[in-house]
Amino acid sequence: MFEARHTMDAPTAMSGDNGTSEGGSGSSEGGSGWFTPQTGPEAAADAEAAPTSRQDEPGPAPLGGTQAPARALGAQTHRPSFRHYAHLPQSDQPPSPDAVLIRRTMAGIADVADKVTSYFYALLFVRHPDLRPLFPAAMDAQRDRLLKALLTAAEHIDNTPVLVDYLQNLGRGHRKYGTRPEHYPAVGECLIGALSKYTPGVWNAETEAAWVRAYTTISQVMIDAAAADELRAPAWWFAEIVAHDLRTPDVAVVTVRPDQPYPFLAGQYTSLETPWWPRIWRHYSFASAPRSDGLLSFHVKAVPAGWVSGALVHRARPGDIIRLGPPTGSMTVDHTTDSGLLCLGGGTGIAPIKALVEDVAEHGARRSVAVFYGARTDHDLYDIDTMLRLQQSHPWLSVRAIVDRQARLQFPDAVREYGPWHEYDAYLSGPPGMIRSGVDTLRSIGIPSERIRHDSVEELVLAQ
Repeated sequence: MFEARHTMDAPTAMSGDNGTSEGGSGSSEGGSGWFTPQTGPEAAADAEAAPTSRQDEPGPAPLGGTQAPARALGAQTHRPSFRHYAHLPQSDQPPSPDAVLIRRTMAGIADVADKVTSYFYALLFVRHPDLRPLFPAAMDAQRDRLLKALLTAAEHIDNTPVLVDYLQNLGRGHRKYGTRPEHYPAVGECLIGALSKYTPGVWNAETEAAWVRAYTTISQVMIDAAAADELRAPAWWFAEIVAHDLRTPDVAVVTVRPDQPYPFLAGQYTSLETPWWPRIWRHYSFASAPRSDGLLSFHVKAVPAGWVSGALVHRARPGDIIRLGPPTGSMTVDHTTDSGLLCLGGGTGIAPIKALVEDVAEHGARRSVAVFYGARTDHDLYDIDTMLRLQQSHPWLSVRAIVDRQARLQFPDAVREYGPWHEYDAYLSGPPGMIRSGVDTLRSIGIPSERIRHDSVEELVLAQ
């Protein structure tokens, strides 16, 4: 019933490992104001989900991969919620009958997210035990990532253009895990099983048919995207660490040399796996525009319970080999216009902002670029010297540091004071809390939503 059609040759199975979530760099600075640290069981997970040295995998846990040596990973407290999972823009059209049934199901599971998630994985591993070794040894940290992504996609089944783009990115990204087309029916079967068990009041044959149609569409888009991507790019790249610059006791700039050309755009990000934590992938933004020597740099902040971030900051050394997934992300500069750029970077969120500045400089356009570099303390302005050197070299660039604990004005008010910005394109990178507050601020000062660019906040914290 869940067999997806195959309009293209199935992708060759590639060796890959599954990812979980942990915390991440930039978001560890999110909170009240914009940079006060968070507390509570989800703070560490939110921390490494920053869109800068992003260490959390946006999207689902992988559907498959090759077995890696099992390790006992530290358990993390995590309580999933599906109440605010949806981060794709809503369609302006009235919902289709299938969408109405799907959203009714979503409302029915909102209060039993833990149970739905646990039952989903229990079904998957009992009915398909061959898939269990393909997932991380500890599931606690990433429990609902796969399920959340599927539910997000299903809820937006009517929004075809946005949904297809979202699913194509997921399908391409899953190649590094070794996901194969035959894995999708098993996941669909268990998805239906979990939903039907916990929504007895609304589940019927009509609802099941709607979910089957939605999942068939979802899986086919991902399968086709993976197959097409296989024709032009590897599933992953090996990369050697060539430099490790410890800027503060918990922030490092890590520079790597990929084993083959790695095309990307300034403002994008990639997923990264270390040899110390097989099958654990984290997202990091590129900290520079593409370089002639082919080197890539990432800003990494070690956070509590951050397996990958801690290893990269405190254990990694030149000569170590890591793996990189494909580049993704749309927080890039539109070089067909001459609009000014208003860039807000919080903590390690300055990494992709720096890349955007370099990108503008390399294109030779003298368009105005204003950077606000926010941090909780002077200690957190670890890359301010680099940004000031860029300002000295480019008269069209202005850089302002806003230190939360010293500033006369908090970050949002400071941005307002230096305006007007209504003719600028805005870019935000940093803790999810900063992005949310920043978007509200920018809208309030006249920048339309379509000119505000950032990586999806809900996508960043999807893997908490």
